[in-house]
Amino acid sequence: MNLKNDLLLRALKQQPVERTPVWVMRQAGRYLPEYRKIRKQAGDFMTMAKNAEMVCEVTLQPLRRFPLDAVIIFSDILTIPDAMGLGLFFVQGEGPKFKNPITSEKDVDNLPKINSSIDLKYVMDGLSLTSEKLNKEVPLLGFCGSPWTLLTYMVEGGSSKNFAKAKSFLLNHTTAAHKLLQKLTDASIDYLIAQIAAGANAVQVFDSWGGTLTPEMYQAFSLDYMQQIVTGVKKHCPDTPIILFSKGVQYNLSKMADVGADCLGVDWTTDLSLAKKLTAGKVALQGNLDPCVLYASDEVIKSEVKRVLSSFGDGNGHIFNLGHGMHPEMQPEKLAVMIDAVRQYSQK
Repeated sequence: MNLKNDLLLRALKQQPVERTPVWVMRQAGRYLPEYRKIRKQAGDFMTMAKNAEMVCEVTLQPLRRFPLDAVIIFSDILTIPDAMGLGLFFVQGEGPKFKNPITSEKDVDNLPKINSSIDLKYVMDGLSLTSEKLNKEVPLLGFCGSPWTLLTYMVEGGSSKNFAKAKSFLLNHTTAAHKLLQKLTDASIDYLIAQIAAGANAVQVFDSWGGTLTPEMYQAFSLDYMQQIVTGVKKHCPDTPIILFSKGVQYNLSKMADVGADCLGVDWTTDLSLAKKLTAGKVALQGNLDPCVLYASDEVIKSEVKRVLSSFGDGNGHIFNLGHGMHPEMQPEKLAVMIDAVRQYSQK
């Protein structure tokens, strides 16, 4: 597929680029007034996420404002558990909740096997329409949540500060936990392959809560399953780049570099020069400006962008991004300053 701007895809494959490509997590979202307008029209999050026209519109909104090198489809990581019948809904100020959380092995056994092309057809419809409207301008990213991250929401019934229910589920119901993780892994492989068929040029796995586990538990309950996802997707779509983003896992980066993904997302608590050392050139790296830098003055934003670029240093395979997502109250103008700085300072 010949894209007008393929910088991101080249960087993901560690090929030479004229400048560092840039996109940001949660770039389609609540910090944009035009997003809030559509969200209000929709009435609630899931109505919006299931409407292909609205999904396409909010996915493309950031690209109209900023010279980004990729767009990421507007959706949520919890679409798979929702399709499995857990009843996803959103509470203002509290985030996602499930009506029917997982409490026992029986609940896990009762989860249906889903077919993404049918049960999550609305995601594919949004992707197809967006891909068509993008007209090969920049790459379109698809995504899913990591099995461990999905498990935390499914067992906790929503977000959590200490993951007490999720971790005790791993420790006290280990067989059920592995069974659940396997079901989620199989569904995720199917889901990402369907997204690629619908028009995604690359995909990212969001392991938001990987860093809450000990290194041993991280390997057993998160990384092993992400490895399966990478292998499963690559088997069907060998040329589609895969990005793994695990937050808070600095010393697991070297293990992550061995699972076969093309790129690792790095949060802002790890210097990119250290990430480069730990991953030994096996993968491209994505990141990793602290999102809170966008609350600073323009001059501070520019100097922090410079710092991130120089911490990666020379060589191919860097995608500039935040170390996590945009915050709702951030100003779009500040993101513009960051993007312009990346484009200016990274020119080869």
